[in-house]
Amino acid sequence: MDHGNAGGNRGSWADGAAAGMSQGMAIIPYSLLRHYRKLGLTDREAMLLIHLIGFQQVEFKAFPSLEELSDVTGIPAASIAPSLQRLMKDGLLGIDEYVDGAQGIHYERYNLNGLYKKLADCMAEEDMTPQPDRIKPQSPLSGRGGSAPMDPAGARTVPEKEERNLFTIFEKEFGRPLSPMELETISGWVDADRYPDELILLALKEAVFAGKLHFRYIDRILLEWSRNRVRTAQDAKAYTQKFRNIGR
Repeated sequence: MDHGNAGGNRGSWADGAAAGMSQGMAIIPYSLLRHYRKLGLTDREAMLLIHLIGFQQVEFKAFPSLEELSDVTGIPAASIAPSLQRLMKDGLLGIDEYVDGAQGIHYERYNLNGLYKKLADCMAEEDMTPQPDRIKPQSPLSGRGGSAPMDPAGARTVPEKEERNLFTIFEKEFGRPLSPMELETISGWVDADRYPDELILLALKEAVFAGKLHFRYIDRILLEWSRNRVRTAQDAKAYTQKFRNIGR
């Protein structure tokens, strides 16, 4: 074996790999790495945002699918969906919809402006906060002495609430993964309209019962209930039963 030639091949491969990596760099804001805990993000949510930035900058994919995100994160698509919902609920992530007028094609992209705005607020707050006199870091070679205890940078564990996963239930009923717009619709029912989970699930059940399993029909049910002051599952059952009895 020609060890010199092997070493040369290994060096050429390394040079090529280094060149390839330099052409595929994603610029990640350092403020995200520094402040994601302050924003209440888990490690998984922060990594998900980093991957969204990477998709946009390197692969020019503004709207990667749940499956693509699952491939790069190793997280099941059904678990990624709730994380995206939480990010949208907290105003860190949005979905913009565009229409290509020439071709009449609708397309969407993730909007990270909310994240960048909140990171900017964190940086501004940090700059305006009076800083106590800092102890100069000691060199490891300067001997023992008063090194200050390490501060965990405000790290806190965000408890993950164990609640029913509306996304998973809807996907089981529809028999397919939900689209991002459908995920956002469910988030809107919960966050903007303040419909209880049990009411949303009853509306889904009514749509299945009527054989009209699509989001517009479910939305009309929820809107009708809201107009008639149906606020609980018990109210909805009584309201539905009333009209079924009338129809007999």
